[in-house]
Amino acid sequence: MNEHAVAKRPGGRVPVWLRALIPAVLILVWFALFGAGGAAFGGLSDVQRNDQASFLPASAEATEVNELQDGFRDSENVPAIVIVASDDGSDLSASQLADIDDLRDDVLDVDGVVSDETSPVIPSDDGEAAQFVASIAPGEGEEGSGATVEAVRALLDESPIEGTTSAVTGPAGFTADLAAAFSGIDGLLLAVALTAVLVILVIVYRSPLLPIIVLFTSVTALTASVFTVVQLAKADLLLLSGQTQGILFILVIGAATDYALLYIARYREALSQHATKWDATWAALKGAWEPIAASAGTVIVGLLILLASELNSNKILGPVAAIGIVFALLAALTLLPALLLWAGRVAFWPRRIARVEQAAPGAEHGRHAAPVDAEEAGERGIWGAVGRLVSRRPRIVWILSTLLLAVMALGLVRLDADGVPSSEFVLGESQARDGQELVSEHFPGGSGTPAVVIGPEEDLQDMADIALDTPGVASVAVLSADSPAGSAPVTEDGVQAFGPPGTPAPDPTVVDGAVLLQATLDDPADSAEAEATVVDLRERLDEVGDDVLVGGQTAVALDTNEAAIADQRLIIPLVLLAILAILMLLLRAVVAPLLLIASVVISFAAALGVSALVFEFVFGFSGADPSVPLFGFVFLVALGVDYNIFLMTRVREETARHGTREGILRGLRLTGGVITSAGLVLAATFAALGVLPILFLAQISFIVAFGVLLDTFLVRTLLVPAVSYDIGRAIWWPSRLSREERRHGVHAAPTDAAGPAPSAGHDREADGDAEPADRVPVEAR
Repeated sequence: MNEHAVAKRPGGRVPVWLRALIPAVLILVWFALFGAGGAAFGGLSDVQRNDQASFLPASAEATEVNELQDGFRDSENVPAIVIVASDDGSDLSASQLADIDDLRDDVLDVDGVVSDETSPVIPSDDGEAAQFVASIAPGEGEEGSGATVEAVRALLDESPIEGTTSAVTGPAGFTADLAAAFSGIDGLLLAVALTAVLVILVIVYRSPLLPIIVLFTSVTALTASVFTVVQLAKADLLLLSGQTQGILFILVIGAATDYALLYIARYREALSQHATKWDATWAALKGAWEPIAASAGTVIVGLLILLASELNSNKILGPVAAIGIVFALLAALTLLPALLLWAGRVAFWPRRIARVEQAAPGAEHGRHAAPVDAEEAGERGIWGAVGRLVSRRPRIVWILSTLLLAVMALGLVRLDADGVPSSEFVLGESQARDGQELVSEHFPGGSGTPAVVIGPEEDLQDMADIALDTPGVASVAVLSADSPAGSAPVTEDGVQAFGPPGTPAPDPTVVDGAVLLQATLDDPADSAEAEATVVDLRERLDEVGDDVLVGGQTAVALDTNEAAIADQRLIIPLVLLAILAILMLLLRAVVAPLLLIASVVISFAAALGVSALVFEFVFGFSGADPSVPLFGFVFLVALGVDYNIFLMTRVREETARHGTREGILRGLRLTGGVITSAGLVLAATFAALGVLPILFLAQISFIVAFGVLLDTFLVRTLLVPAVSYDIGRAIWWPSRLSREERRHGVHAAPTDAAGPAPSAGHDREADGDAEPADRVPVEAR
């Protein structure tokens, strides 16, 4: 057939000039998005917020306290604790204390340090250390508090005090360490993820051009996503954190590549059945759009359900990641087909795709095109062997698979996801963590980061007495503009003077009839013991009145964990219900969707159970943030269902022609290669998150990567096909397929999975791992 003529096939009644124009326009539009998105990468850091307080729900008590603090001082300023301790355990000398005073004066000159909110130097009771608390202005992006902290640290390095060790810690110090850990997110993370994907694609396709086309499609989808997210963040329509940015990068690269693999498998099949590239593209799109769109739809719906979260850090991930999946979907169904339409068979070089002078019978139906002999059936390859195992012992296969997953899930008893100290957020070296250890050694652990109590002025003494009587509270002070230190101690005898004997007690600062107390805790502010103290303090202060509120850094962490746990209980059931509804619409059945949902839930439980054991006994993590299981669930369930969608949509097609049980085996053989490749790609991209030294991302990385591999090689390969085969046509209940035994003269329940014998002209290259229509090229076997 002449490609310069108007074809008679569906999709071929398009003028030649329009066939050239459509892909050209699509490519130009995506190139424009690529350019705009590439320039937007530099603006990501400017719109990031990585402090816990900005992600708390408005209803949290700590949020209310932060808002009330605005009347007393700038609540956005972050405290940094500068501590200097003797190296040999001796008392600090007079000259060393004088040097520390000079150091404080130098720190006040650093841009970003709020001098009138910086405390004087406070020696420790044991005489071996001294500290002062510097208030750091928040700033914006990478030039915010992190840059100020690094400037103070550089000052300490340039002018060390002989015989001492110094460090900058406190909330500002931990924020700076976290920002430094995220600094590799643009370069290192993308480089590792793209390299991993490239290696897999080269192994899969053994083609120099096709991996480049796929990677370009994925990166273009990412740049378009970044451009959109940055513009929305600048308009204050959404928040962006470093962890959300990292997940966006990985999710878009992985999803876009997966969708590309599925489309390419259909396109390669279509090229062998159609005489023109245009007809092949049209047929491939008809066959691929439904599973790809359904797959993306499940992920998007699962992500958007996060908007129902209380915790803003969970809530913002939903729209940000959903935007990424939308562009991954659009790129896979528009940019990739346009590029492959231009490239045609050359894209698969050196692999040769057979040419035909006339489209294969039935090819005009797109996704219902007839299979091509043994090469498509793949009955002699590994997936044929798996199919024979499933058909001969289906019940044993699915029971043993389920038992294996259940054993893995037993590790859940070791899962501790109640939160971790902020000192453990960053893996590896952390000056803030080292400094916190010095503080705890010489001062009350909560020094510099007290619990904040705001209540009526007339209840000042009652609030102070209750706080002092609370176990875990070391001391209490009241904010006072009249005090040189900015605050004055409060004892059972009232407000005390801060200074030499005879100094009059300062008046508390009163704003709208309220005062602000600072309760220094015995334990580090980020510890579980400090959180327990805050819970106890809140309960005790409830006796004074409902208008007494407790906030501060410890309360922020406490309220964050409580909101995250509440989100788990709300989001997980909603995600399951939403994905179940999508599956019912897609498969037009009830039993099969329930089976798929059950399979991904037990798979998630197994992945999380194994992860809990690995975190504790291999990596030595003390626990996990409550959002880790939630994010792991959303990604694994949505992405795990993806592979089942790829499998079951093909099974449904084959069932319509060959009956349920034969359709299951053919669907397994036909999708085996492409789903395995997609699983490896997605696991590799999520594993790349582990290069960032951040606990949360490292844990998400392992859970999702391991879970995807579990879904790919056990759940989708053995469990789902075996239990479906065992149930038979009832999996399609109540659709028409559940009531039909024969379609097109083929029996619905074959006794053998061998499939048809190879044709006489069967290519030797297809033997062993014959290449199905829905998998990657034969070179990937």
